[in-house]
Amino acid sequence: MSNLVFLVLGASVLALAFAFFFFKQMMKEDEGTDTMKKIAAYVRRGAMAYLKQQYKVVTIVFCVLTVIFAVMAIFKLQNGIVWFAFLTGGFFSGLAGFFGMKTATYASARTANAARKSLNSGLQVAFRSGAVMGLVVVGLALLDVSLWFIVLNNTGLLELVGAKADLITITTTMLTFGMGASTQALFARVGGGIYTKAADVGADLVGKTEYNIPEDDPRNPATIADNVGDNVGDVAGMGADLYESYAGSILATMALGAAAFKGDMQLKAVLAPMMIAAIGVLLSIIGIFLVKTKENANMKNLLSALSRGTNTAAVLIAVATFCIFAGLFGTADNRWWQTSLSVVVGLIAGVVIGKFTEYYTSQSYRPTQKVAESSTTGPATVIISGLGLGMLSTAIPVVTVGVAIILSYLCANGFELAFNAANLSQGLYGIGIAAVGMLSTLGITLATDAYGPIADNAGGNAEMSGLEPEVRQRTDALDALGNTTAATGKGFAIGSAALTALALLASYVEEIKIALVRTGEALPNGIAAAEATLIDFMNAYNVNLMNPIVLVGVFVGAMMAFVFCGLTMNAVGRAAQKMVEEVRRQFSTITGILEGKAEPDYERCVAISTKGAQHEMLLPSILAIVVPVVTGLLLGVGGVLGLLIGGLSAGFVLAVFMANAGGAWDNAKKYVEEGNLGGKGSDCHKATVVGDTVGDPFKDTSGPSLNILIKLMSMVSIVMAGLTVAFHLM
Repeated sequence: MSNLVFLVLGASVLALAFAFFFFKQMMKEDEGTDTMKKIAAYVRRGAMAYLKQQYKVVTIVFCVLTVIFAVMAIFKLQNGIVWFAFLTGGFFSGLAGFFGMKTATYASARTANAARKSLNSGLQVAFRSGAVMGLVVVGLALLDVSLWFIVLNNTGLLELVGAKADLITITTTMLTFGMGASTQALFARVGGGIYTKAADVGADLVGKTEYNIPEDDPRNPATIADNVGDNVGDVAGMGADLYESYAGSILATMALGAAAFKGDMQLKAVLAPMMIAAIGVLLSIIGIFLVKTKENANMKNLLSALSRGTNTAAVLIAVATFCIFAGLFGTADNRWWQTSLSVVVGLIAGVVIGKFTEYYTSQSYRPTQKVAESSTTGPATVIISGLGLGMLSTAIPVVTVGVAIILSYLCANGFELAFNAANLSQGLYGIGIAAVGMLSTLGITLATDAYGPIADNAGGNAEMSGLEPEVRQRTDALDALGNTTAATGKGFAIGSAALTALALLASYVEEIKIALVRTGEALPNGIAAAEATLIDFMNAYNVNLMNPIVLVGVFVGAMMAFVFCGLTMNAVGRAAQKMVEEVRRQFSTITGILEGKAEPDYERCVAISTKGAQHEMLLPSILAIVVPVVTGLLLGVGGVLGLLIGGLSAGFVLAVFMANAGGAWDNAKKYVEEGNLGGKGSDCHKATVVGDTVGDPFKDTSGPSLNILIKLMSMVSIVMAGLTVAFHLM
């Protein structure tokens, strides 16, 4: 039975092989005119320079944390493999972002050139280049998970460092490489988000509102930095983010399966999430080949083209899940189809969140059109309208996730309402497997997300290269679609983060159990740790809403979501202020820029964004690592569980609000630029540009970073569980 993991390894190799195939296909496309090649080279050079600088900073942080973990292993506060698992998680997460961004920077000019032929040609190049990102993420994640499982399950490495080699220890040890992925993802998301939005805000505020020049105009000194930012934030950052979500959901569910089942069923429950993810790779590849459109397609036609691929993959994985569980669990009882329903619940929840995100953020629907119409009375009403829309848009995702949690819990435990240890463990496994289901077709859903910045850069290249108006019209259509798919992708990532974080919450208790067993201690109420159930732990540490320690933890967790957003929003503001000053300086001091007779100093703007992002990303990222540790040392296990619950509750709702408000402001501007309400250059356009600049850090910096914050705090708590058990004040 354990040999099935080699099928997972094969699926990871297949994903990477198709990613390479799509990359080579894209590279065969013509990059266009000499001007197009020159602009693409500027963007490519700037993106790689930024990533190189970011990885230097992240490497220092990883070295410090690795030393801390090694010291903890010496004092038996965790096992001796954790430090290395942490490094591999960070390495593969960074590698996924690097490959995705490298592809995107080569694809943008080729997409613009393909759009000269037809809309469908442009869509094919952009989407399949985005598919490289999707397949690299799932391929590297499954490679990491399957190799670790093979090594730990077959080599005796755990015994070598003095740990038991049972499935519970193997799966909780593997969870720790999730912290490496989460740490790298947070730096990539926060740093990339600050970079891209500083450049975007600077380019828009001065170029569009002060000098009335079009978006991506080559006369704007910040336009290259803006295009670089699309790649470092929305490709490298998103890739690292969803790598961490994908791997985290699989790892957490494996750990819950090992804890919930005994005997032969234990191994089957551990293998199930890996098998679902492996089949999802194959079905994602099929879905990618189904995406195509006709010429002169409108927004709904383009959305339908992408939906055809994603929906087909989702339906097929739902059917395949029943086959997987029938093969693993057998059909002698109802468990196989009941657990399969948990996966279906996760898939449906993902679709519902995506569709309602599309409804609230696409200019094809009334909510965003109303935000655009509010521009007739100025930018203030645009901002008020967008804030209101963002707040209202949280209702459906929150209710959807709530229903998904309850249904997946009940499906997995046989629809038993009785609250006991067995039902609780199996129900939590159902919630974890629902998260795996939601992310099972990530290969194609991430392709629709990574496609967005490629299309955006293609439009920028077309504008700066002075291509025919119909080419820019086609790239604008692809870009507008990209804005909606990006908003949908963010909603999808946030929804999956909520389910994954809940699964990690239960995994934290398992890690506490292992820490107590390792030190030979019993629970505070005297029950032997090895025999204790999840409910025993809740009772032993007084984890209930009447315990002030737990309540304080909840408040601190909720506070963290807002403090983190405040820090990242202010970081964008400070970096954008420097960018605005630089763009104004160049317009006023370099003679001939506005007439197109002199070339702006693009590299100066790239350097400002790079320096600002590196400096500003440290505090919020380190805070996310330090707060769970300090909470554990001061408040103990109950305080940490409160922290994670508060962070999850507030962070999830806040992230949905910010992503949808920002997406609506962005597409309200696009709605006006399509010729509505006076079109480009009108007062309504200027008002929506202001709304868009306010929304930029909402949707591309603070909002997307929150779902990583939620999971990183959980991962840090898991890795530091031994320290929390050994030393706590209360």
